[in-house]
Amino acid sequence: MGMGMKLSVIVPVYNMAADGKLEYCMNSLVSQTLAHQGIPYEIIAVDDASTDSSLQILREYGERYPDKVRVIHYEVNRRQGGAKNEGLRAAEGEWIGFIDSDDWVAADFYEKLLKKAEETGADMVGCDYNLVTEHTMQVGKIVKNNSLEQTGVLDEEKHKKLIMRSGSMVIKIYRHSVIRENRLDFPEGIFYEDNCAGPLWSLYFTHFEKLEEPLYYYYQHESSTVHYISEQKCRDRMTAAALFYSECEKRGFLRKYYKEIEYRFTELYYVNTLLSYMQGAPHPRLGFVKELFAGQLERFPEFQENAYYRQNTGEEEKKWIALLGRSPVRFYWYYRLKFWVRRVRKG
Repeated sequence: MGMGMKLSVIVPVYNMAADGKLEYCMNSLVSQTLAHQGIPYEIIAVDDASTDSSLQILREYGERYPDKVRVIHYEVNRRQGGAKNEGLRAAEGEWIGFIDSDDWVAADFYEKLLKKAEETGADMVGCDYNLVTEHTMQVGKIVKNNSLEQTGVLDEEKHKKLIMRSGSMVIKIYRHSVIRENRLDFPEGIFYEDNCAGPLWSLYFTHFEKLEEPLYYYYQHESSTVHYISEQKCRDRMTAAALFYSECEKRGFLRKYYKEIEYRFTELYYVNTLLSYMQGAPHPRLGFVKELFAGQLERFPEFQENAYYRQNTGEEEKKWIALLGRSPVRFYWYYRLKFWVRRVRKG
């Protein structure tokens, strides 16, 4: 490995051996059309202390494709952020891509993204993704990721749009030199690490292009991280938002993009966490709701005046949040009652 490596694809892996998930992902990576073009790329699979046979599967790929697959293994689970940081440290490619180990990509995914980068001089290139519930190369439900008004040479207005909606990180490639020079990485040991990294990273790139094609397959299955809510996962989301805030402050972005950062933080830390917690946690606690409210006010006490908040937050959500602002106790019991009534009616 080394000289002239064009692309490093980083794959964080944790317990993905069941149902052929990991093989399907790895097969889509080792058979990229870049190989036919003679473009050197590497797949860095980072086993994040799996307890199933994931590591064994990865090592078999390493033996079968020694020029393509590098396997890194460590004993302590550091979640996806830790695994991605490990991959970044090892990566030698001029470009960096990430993929979740239960997803897969079209055979020409990376060839098309790199070609777009070469043609336009972009330092960040993305596409759309599609949702599938089985292992197939048939395109499923297409999800548009990033809008065309976010693309092109990135000025202040476009950076503002990217803070607000940075889009998924796995459907993009990033110029490695930008990541290195600005010491960009991921929060470790929590879920939702991309919620911090995505909008922050986007501020350092100068030219973003996207393909209007769903080349990334996002696999939806029962054990996906997104499906269950626990207080700990809510705390992870709060941590990701708090890290986003402190990184923006430390790196000098807070003043310049105050309104956008305020809205992004409010949405991530407060609105989404509050409502998913109240609806999804098995036994929501009033103490947690009060803590969430205090954390929001500590950083952005005037958040309800934010123009983006007023424009983009749903009317019902705004009412609930206004009620919580007046009385956390009333909010808590009223919300629980309303939710209970709704459940009973559904029967």
